Amino acid sequence: MKMRSFAPFALAAGAGLVLAGCSSSDADTDASASGDSTTGGAITLGVFNGWDESVASSLLWQNVLESKGYDVSLEYADPAPTFQALADGDYDLVTDVWLPTTHASYLEKFGDDIEEVGAWFDSAKLTVAVNADAPVDSLADLAAHADEFGNTIVGIEPGAGLTAAVEGAIPVYGLDGMDFVTSSTPAMLAELDSATSKGENIVVTLWEPHWAYGAYDLKNLEDPEGTLGDAETISTYSRTGFAADFPEVAGWMGGFTMDADLLYDLENQLQGVDAAGQADVVATWVADHQEWVDSLTA
Repeated sequence: MKMRSFAPFALAAGAGLVLAGCSSSDADTDASASGDSTTGGAITLGVFNGWDESVASSLLWQNVLESKGYDVSLEYADPAPTFQALADGDYDLVTDVWLPTTHASYLEKFGDDIEEVGAWFDSAKLTVAVNADAPVDSLADLAAHADEFGNTIVGIEPGAGLTAAVEGAIPVYGLDGMDFVTSSTPAMLAELDSATSKGENIVVTLWEPHWAYGAYDLKNLEDPEGTLGDAETISTYSRTGFAADFPEVAGWMGGFTMDADLLYDLENQLQGVDAAGQADVVATWVADHQEWVDSLTA
């Protein structure tokens, strides 16, 4: 297996921001402890940089909770510091915990200091995807058609769990002769966009849910040996004591579910929008799906 990197494209504005968090345990203590939605309170959501479902679900709940009188801030960071901040009580909620595999190591480390609120997406999975009209349907067939894909698998960040899973799949399927290019998620998506716009074959590492499935005509390669793992759930987790401080919010988010079509649509609407414009995009999307949004807090 040959591994190389290419220069990453610029991340969407705001994705790299890591702001100082302030937990509701340090602000509006009396109001939050009452659980009375009319008094609101300060709530901080930790958001994973570059994880589109994390960004979309967090922005959605920021809109919903602010409409109910809460003061909601989003703090962007990578998963490791985000889990640490949640365990320390600096963040209140994280909406993008993948189980049982992707974030297992974080649950092992921080599980005693955080609490599960509820699962909201039940078919998340790591994938290797190709353009829908590509000449292969399975990872087992990819080596025989490597030349038709420029002998390249386009990956994301070198340290990602998905990257590690694909590194494990490569020898199983005899793909050692292909270049496995790793750099960043935006760089992978730029390569995907370029190839599909030219009608070229491309193979990329991806995951579901992801807005790319709504934007491009893709298919996942079958993984008959199960090297990428089974389907996972995406859950919301909170700092210890959040449910006691905000029982109404914990109840709403504990009952939250979102199907793939809705999620992909919201993610697509947010693509290319800078941080300053995201709230307006979400507000418009909420208005277009008002009945469903209202059901989240019914």
